[in-house]
Amino acid sequence: MNGQFSLMRSQLAGLEVGDGIPVRIMGVLNVSPESFYQGSVHDNPARLIAAARAMVDAGAHIIDIGAMSTAPYLKTLISAEEETARLSWAVRAVAAQVSVPVSADTKRASVAHAALAGGARIINDVSGLKHDPAMATLIAASGAGAILMASEPVPRSGPPLERTLHALRESVEIATQTGMIRSHIVLDPGIGFFRQPGISWDEWDCLVLRELGQLRQLGFPLLVGASRKSFIGKILDQANPTDRLIGSVTCAAIAVYNGAHIVRAHDVKETVEAVRMAERLRPVLPLVGSIG
Repeated sequence: MNGQFSLMRSQLAGLEVGDGIPVRIMGVLNVSPESFYQGSVHDNPARLIAAARAMVDAGAHIIDIGAMSTAPYLKTLISAEEETARLSWAVRAVAAQVSVPVSADTKRASVAHAALAGGARIINDVSGLKHDPAMATLIAASGAGAILMASEPVPRSGPPLERTLHALRESVEIATQTGMIRSHIVLDPGIGFFRQPGISWDEWDCLVLRELGQLRQLGFPLLVGASRKSFIGKILDQANPTDRLIGSVTCAAIAVYNGAHIVRAHDVKETVEAVRMAERLRPVLPLVGSIG
C-alpha cells in the first residue's frame, strides 16, 4: 500500500507551530472592561505594556489582545467604532514594545483592518470567518496569520465532535475559496462557546477536550483556549473566574497531551510549566494522511 502522510504545521506571523515544534503559548490581554475575567483587563497603555512584557518574559510566544468580550453568556456587544478605538491603541502600544507577534481578537473586518495597520500580524476570529463576509478577503490580501474557531451561526443537531468538525470544515472552505494561505491557518474547537440545548455545556467542553485528537483529521494545527472558562467553574463550583487557576492549567496540560499545538492562557508562567510536562509525557502524535 502506498501512503501519504505529513506533519501538521503552520506559520503564524513567521512563528512555526505544529507537530514536532514545542507547544506555543498565547498570552491573553483585554482592553474590554466587560470581559469575564477582570484579571486580564488593562485600561491604560503603561499597564498593558507591562503585562505584555511580563507574559513574554514568562514564555509567551504570541500576545492576543481583545477589545470586546466574546463570552456567549454575556451581553457585551459594542459598536464596531468603539471596538476599533479600543483595539487600535492597545495593538499599537504592545506591538511596538514586544518581540513576539500580536494577535487581534475580533470577528469584524473593519476592526481587524485597523489592528493590522497598528501592527497586529494574526487575526483570531471566534466566528471562524462566518460573522463578517469581508474578513476572509482581508486576511487573504494581508497574508496575516489566522486562528479560526468552530462556530455555528445557526445551531445544528448531533454529537459535539461531529458538530465541531463540521463547523471547522466550513471555515476552512471559506478560507480556501477566498485565497487565504493554508499554511497560515490554525484551528480552534471553541471551548466555552457552544451552549445549545441537548447537552450541558460543561459536558460538551469536556468531551471535546477528551477527543481533541480526532480534530487532527482536518490537517491543521490546533489551538485550545480553556483558561478560566465557565465549564471549569461549574465542575469545581467556582463562580469567580479568579479561583480557576488550577483547573485552567489542568485543562491546558490535558489539551497538550491530546494534541494541542497552541494553548491560549491568562496565566502564562503557570501554563508554561504545565504544558512542558504534558508535552514530555504525551504519546507520539499520529501523522496526518491517508493510505491508498
